Amino acid sequence: MKARKAVAMGLIAAMSVGMLAGCGGEKKEEGKETADGKQKLTISTWDNDTSPQFKAAVEVFQEKHPDVEIEYIDTAANEYNNKLTVMLAGGDPDPDVIFVKDMGTQLSMQQKGQIACLDEYIKKDNLDLSVYNGTAEDLQIDGSSYTLPYRSDWYVLYYNKDLFDKANVPYPGNDMTWDEYEELARKMTSGEGNDKIYGTHNHNWMALVCNWAIQDGKNTLVSDDYSFLKPAYEQALRMQEDGIIQDYATIKTGNLHYSSVFEQQQCAMMPMGTWFIANLIQAQNAGELDFNWGFATIPHPEGVEAGNSVGAVTPVAINANSDQKDLAWEFIKCATSEETAEKLAEQGILTVIQNDAIMEKVTSVKGFPEGCEEALELKGMVFDRPLDKNIEKIRKAVEEEHDLIMIGEESIDDGLKNMTERVKEIREANP
Repeated sequence: MKARKAVAMGLIAAMSVGMLAGCGGEKKEEGKETADGKQKLTISTWDNDTSPQFKAAVEVFQEKHPDVEIEYIDTAANEYNNKLTVMLAGGDPDPDVIFVKDMGTQLSMQQKGQIACLDEYIKKDNLDLSVYNGTAEDLQIDGSSYTLPYRSDWYVLYYNKDLFDKANVPYPGNDMTWDEYEELARKMTSGEGNDKIYGTHNHNWMALVCNWAIQDGKNTLVSDDYSFLKPAYEQALRMQEDGIIQDYATIKTGNLHYSSVFEQQQCAMMPMGTWFIANLIQAQNAGELDFNWGFATIPHPEGVEAGNSVGAVTPVAINANSDQKDLAWEFIKCATSEETAEKLAEQGILTVIQNDAIMEKVTSVKGFPEGCEEALELKGMVFDRPLDKNIEKIRKAVEEEHDLIMIGEESIDDGLKNMTERVKEIREANP
């Protein structure tokens, strides 16, 4: 699953000047203790009460370190980055371990000297980075590691088996172009009003349009010219205007969640991340779904091999101000180990460690849809957001123009021109 480094690395080569979290020696650790004398390690997470993804790492760590108490610093997903920014800006030694929600945040924290370099730890323990299938290197900044990859997700195409059976239409295959996908969505669209079933569903994330234009690895979200996005927007607007997908404004203003659209059988297909597999399995095993579902590999542009997708990883880091970095490193080793990958796999959650045994655990989970094993065979993955020091500013500008294009407030050409001009200004102001 070698991620394409050229895409992931973006324009980070000029970032060596002024980096505060250099790969040097660490200050002496004092550590924290609980009232009963146990060591205490703090970790930052989001939505921990409703997600099993972090608990798996903690369980593996505590099996090896029963004398250590883990304290979660948990936040709602939509507030996580803001809270983390406040904590780290004050030089707080907590959290010791930081689960990083997106790669732009990783880069920002590294630039501010807020996360520790891991090179010496990796060298000391002779950690084999090859088990991460290239993503550990893709996360490096100027050749040094500040994070390791915890879990991984990429886009696949979900579909409602019952709706396809009712229409007597074959299920989506694992080698389908985006044009063939559009044709299939038209075939699966039916009904009117409250009985309308859309052929597919595009959530209101920018990624659900732009990702398919970077799938070939030739472009990224950081660009000098955004005209390469035009075919993707033309398709999205055409499908919207023809009633094949729900209109963007309704989804946006109604704050509609993609899961409810799919689970209420309002669409026949839906491109979404692999994280949704575990959610659907959980709902199905709890008796909350009354239909059969499956998924296929994400459609691909003409000329791109089937099985290539767009995705991201969840990195994990050590707070540069932690007073127990050595213990935090032991946690990171456990969190990114094959043992944790297997525990996550038992819940249908994927990581970058994808050997046959682990993938068999994923596909053997109770509720995993029959006949969908091959859909998880990933040939290649490009990161949806490249490691670039301006990525968050660029993302915001592109998203604002995306909104205007999708609600018809500006033409595709004007929107892409504005993206190009705004991103140029951002990059010139922040060389």
